[in-house]
This record gives sequence, structure tokens and C-alpha cells, in this order.
Amino acid sequence: MKHLIIVESPTKAKTIKNFLGKEYEVIASKGHVRDLPKSSFGIKIEEGTFKPEYRVAKENAKIVSEIKAKAKASDTVFIATDEDREGEAIGYHIAMAIGKEPEELPRIVFHEITKTAIIHALENPRKLDIQSINAQQTRRLLDRIVGYKLSPLLASKIQKGLSAGRVQSSALKIVVDREREIRAFKPEEYWSLDALFNGNVEAQLVEFEGQKIDKMTISQGDRARYIETNLKEETYTVGTIETKARKTSSPPPFMTSTLQQTASSMLGFSPKKTMMLAQSLYEGVKTHQGTQGVITYMRTDSLSLAKEAVDKAREHIKSTYGTAYLPAKPAFYSTKSKGAQEAHEAIRPTVIDFTPEVAAKFLDKDELRLYTLIYTRFLACQMTDAQFESQTVFFTCNKGVFKASGRKLVFDGFYKVYGNSDKDKLLPTLTTGDRAFLDSLVANQHFTEPPARYSEASLIKKLESLGIGRPSTYAPTVSLLTARDYINVEKKQLVPTDTAFVVIELLEKNFAEIVDSNFTSSMEEKLDEIAENSRDWQHVLSEFYGPFIAQIEEGKKNIASQKVAIPTGEDCPECGAPLLQRKGRYGEFIACSAFPKCKYSKNLAASPKAAPAKLDVPCPECGGDILQRSSRRGKFYGCANYPKCTFISTYEPTATPCPECGYLMAAKTLRGKALLECIKCKHKVIPE
Repeated sequence: MKHLIIVESPTKAKTIKNFLGKEYEVIASKGHVRDLPKSSFGIKIEEGTFKPEYRVAKENAKIVSEIKAKAKASDTVFIATDEDREGEAIGYHIAMAIGKEPEELPRIVFHEITKTAIIHALENPRKLDIQSINAQQTRRLLDRIVGYKLSPLLASKIQKGLSAGRVQSSALKIVVDREREIRAFKPEEYWSLDALFNGNVEAQLVEFEGQKIDKMTISQGDRARYIETNLKEETYTVGTIETKARKTSSPPPFMTSTLQQTASSMLGFSPKKTMMLAQSLYEGVKTHQGTQGVITYMRTDSLSLAKEAVDKAREHIKSTYGTAYLPAKPAFYSTKSKGAQEAHEAIRPTVIDFTPEVAAKFLDKDELRLYTLIYTRFLACQMTDAQFESQTVFFTCNKGVFKASGRKLVFDGFYKVYGNSDKDKLLPTLTTGDRAFLDSLVANQHFTEPPARYSEASLIKKLESLGIGRPSTYAPTVSLLTARDYINVEKKQLVPTDTAFVVIELLEKNFAEIVDSNFTSSMEEKLDEIAENSRDWQHVLSEFYGPFIAQIEEGKKNIASQKVAIPTGEDCPECGAPLLQRKGRYGEFIACSAFPKCKYSKNLAASPKAAPAKLDVPCPECGGDILQRSSRRGKFYGCANYPKCTFISTYEPTATPCPECGYLMAAKTLRGKALLECIKCKHKVIPE
């Protein structure tokens, strides 16, 4: 008897082959073997029925022929692609490409690539899940409809190479909306009164002359200095002391989104890199027990865990750390993710004996860092909670009350393996009624900060909370936005380009549903219902297609009459306003955004760029000239002696020295309010 097992990945094929005898042959399809054609729409629509015209691409013809020949020579052909909708669809297309009936081929599934899991899967085959295949097929056709019908409009109206898509456009709008919030933000001034008691106890004013002091209560410097003067000469005593026991619950195991977020914040990995490393750990690496997968499937929104895995973790915790670290009962978790549907386990190690210490002998640096994160998180989720003691002390006088807070770790619990980055802030032993000595009291100026830009990790968290996309789409969506030049990643923050604003504004005006997160989320729910056999996939496509095509036709008329201006990132040489690239009856040209007040314009292929303007401020690093320059991201200021001197500033440097560190301050305007900010220490000053 000869058996053929078909998987997607060559690494996966190699690992599985290690577990089986000579009667088994394992071959990799290297992903999808059939797809919609690249050069045409590829969907035939007749009387409301949608028929995809799948093709085997030229680059896949050779592997399809090889699989077909091996299948013909085998008694049994097993489909062993990943157990999600994408994997189910890949298996379906493999069967169709080699001339087999998909429902007749045995389908095997496994959450981990270990010998036990593979043998168990071979003993318990099932059939391909047609409903999951229809759900994936619907997603593919929806994306083709949107991309094929909408992207050409963007390319013709704005610039070549632009594209639109259901998930990518919704995600881009989220990033653009956040940038709009930041640009519209108006900083508010507030003051705090910060004291030091008994040499080392930091405290903050919470009450003055019977008035409760919150963060924004003191909004003017005069008022802050008045309070400071009044409280400096007061006599203080230790007032109420509050002590409370608190606990930090053990964290749940990882699913795709939380792994990507945590790897980003703790390891500095991009979601794309995280998934690449996780794929390698799942498909098979060398271990002390031979080559095998060392983590379970990494595309999942499930928090469930196999009982056998939990039992082994509890045994390891008890023998390694003692009973104090082992809860009386195992911990089980359920996901709160909107629309969670993938039928997998959470991400966990497959072999508990393959500890990070053992793994260090086999894995490369980054694989080890990610594996350690997954391993310790899995152990932590089955350990006892961490226990803290929090302490609050109030220092009182006739006119005011100051509050000091401290915390200490009483029992580390799961932090024993997972680590605790929070340092204890211990307060000295104090007694109510004792005299307290005020060492210093300072009135400090602050400004409210705009909302933070999204990072790759926080955007994924937002997409998950809104139900946009699924585990397999998070990382590709972020990568696509970067590749299309819709966003730049600057200091781990996602900054939308000028093109992104133009695209989103055009879509909002003409195709509001495409960028509406609620619409995108509801479509994901419909795909889930197709997979659950509670909704017809053809009906979902028909429901979407008619109104969308009507929108496209209406959009063509509207967009033709709309004037779209693309920011160039340069300023007008006559008035300083941003320059825009426009289209006119004689072609494209550059014009000032302040038109009609400013009439500056030039042909797009006009004169070469003028020499960069020189500021009357010497470089703080070398004394050279500071020049105003331009890039595709806008203007910036840099030293003329570059690359010998690398001074650079996004905002225009001034001759005003910082009162805190003496460095140059830059002029900024935050929605109508001018202020100076130190280029080095970020100290802010509002000019009189």
C-alpha cells in the first residue's frame, strides 16, 4: 500500500515524513495551486449566480503535474493542509487541480506537528468542510469584486498603483481618523504640585483649602504658584494610612492577535516577523527528540487548551516551582474576541520538556526569544495569581492634603516564570499623627497630549475589537498598507501618507460602506454564518454585488467632477502654504493651496528645485548652517554639514535656548496655539 499526504509547506512535509514509514510519501503544494486569473475579472455572473473562473498559474503547473502523478500511483491521497478556512480551500483546489472529487479524499487535521498528533490524525480522517470552503471562496470573490472594480478608479483619479480593498481600506481609515484627531487636538495647560516628604517620599497635592484637586483643576501658573507659596510654610503630619491586598490574575495563553501585540511590545518584532518565526516553530525545528513542531497552530482566535497539555503543565509547575505556585484547579479560558470562530487551540508549546533552556541549544536567537515568550506564557496561565500590597499615605496640613502611593510584591505567583517589569515602590514605615517634614514643593507645568498614533500591534488590537479581519489577515493587512505607501512606520508608529488622506476622503465621499468598520465587521459575521451553514454564499455575494456596482457607476460620475489635489510635501515659495498637484485641461500642474489668495503655480515638469533655504540659527551640534529641506514626507530642518553632522528637526529651530537644558527650541503650532518645544528634552513653553 502506498499513501500520499499533501501539505502546503516543504518544511511541514519534511517534518511529517520523519514520523512515518516508507509506505507514506509527503509532498508540498507550496500554497494555493489555483486562483482567480491575474489579468481578468475572473468571475462569471449569470442570473445572479457567481461562478469563479479558477486557473492553475504557470508557476504552479509543474508542482500540480508532480502531485497528480504521485496521486495516480498511490492507493490513498490524504489532504493535510492547515485546519482553517484558507487551508480547507487549498485542499479543495488541490483536489480539483489533480482531477479528484474533493469530498472523496480523506482530510486529516492536527493542531501540532508531533508524531502522536500525526498518527492520531491518520487514524481519524474526515472529509473536506465544504461550508468553510464556501466561506473562504466568498471572501476571495468579495475582495476581487472590490479590488477589480474600485482600484482602477483610484488609479485613474489619484495616481497609478493605488488599490482599495474591504479590510485594507477600513484599516486605513482607522489610521487616518487617528491622525485627524491628532491634528485637530488642542493642548490644554495644567499644573501639578509635587512634594517630597521625609527625604524620599514623593507625594502629589490632592486637596487645597477644602477643594479637591484633580489632574486638570489647576490650569494657570499664577494659581499654581499661589498654592505653592501658601503650602511651603505649613506644618505637616502623617494622616490616614490605607493598606490593601491586591492581586494580578494569571494571563490567558496566546492567540494570534495577542502574540503579535506582545511580541511587538516586549521583543520589538513586527507582526510579519512574528508570524514568520511562529510558522517555523510550528512546522518543525530540531529538538532534543528529533525534528518536530514545537508550538501549536499559530493562526487562531481560540483560548482553549487540550486537557493533556494542561495536565503536563501542572505537573511541571508542581515539580519545578512547588505547590504554592499551582492553583487547586486548572485554569480554562474563553475568548472575548468579536466573531471568534477558528476551531483551534490557543498557541502553546507541544512538548513541555522542551524548555527554553533546552531550546537554546537548537533554536536561533529570534526563534528562541519568541518560543520563550510562548512557553512562559503557557506556564504562567496555569500558575497562581501574583499578590501585591498597596499602600496609600496622606500628608496633611491646615490648608492642604498630599497623597503618596506605594506597592510591594508579596507573592510572585506567575511572575516566577513570566517576569515582572514593575518595580516595587516601597514607602517607609509611617505612623498616623507623626510629624512629617516637607523637603521640597514644586509647581510643575504640563500640557495634555494628543492621542497616540497606532503601532502595528495596537492597530491589530483595534481591528480585532471591531471584528475586522481574522487571525490570518491581521499581519498581511498591515504589510499591504505599508507596501502600497499608504502608511510609513516611524519609531514604531503608523503615520498615514498624504496619499492615504486623499484616498480615504475620496472613498468616504463616494463609497462610504467600503471604509465603514461596522459594514466590514458585519460582512465577517456573514462569512462566519456561511461556514456554519446558516447562510447561502451565493446570496451574500448577490446582496453585496448589486448595490456596490450601482455605487461604482454613480461614483464614476461623481469622481469625474471632483477635483482631487495631491499634497506634494513642499511649501509655496511665495506664501509658505502647502503645494498641491492638480489636474487641469492641459495636464497636471503644481499650484498653491492658498489659491485664490496666492496665484503661484508651475508646470509639473518645470524648473529644477530651488536651493534649500538657510535659517538664521546655527547648528547646536557643530555651529554650521541649518537648512530647510523637503522630502516626500514634508519639510524638515537639517545641518548643511550632513553627513558629518546629523542634526535634524521636524519643526523649525529657533534661537531661543531651552530653560531646562540649554538646547535649541523649535516652534510648533498645535491647532492655533503656538508653543516652543525643546528639540532635545521636549520641555514646552507657551510664549507670552
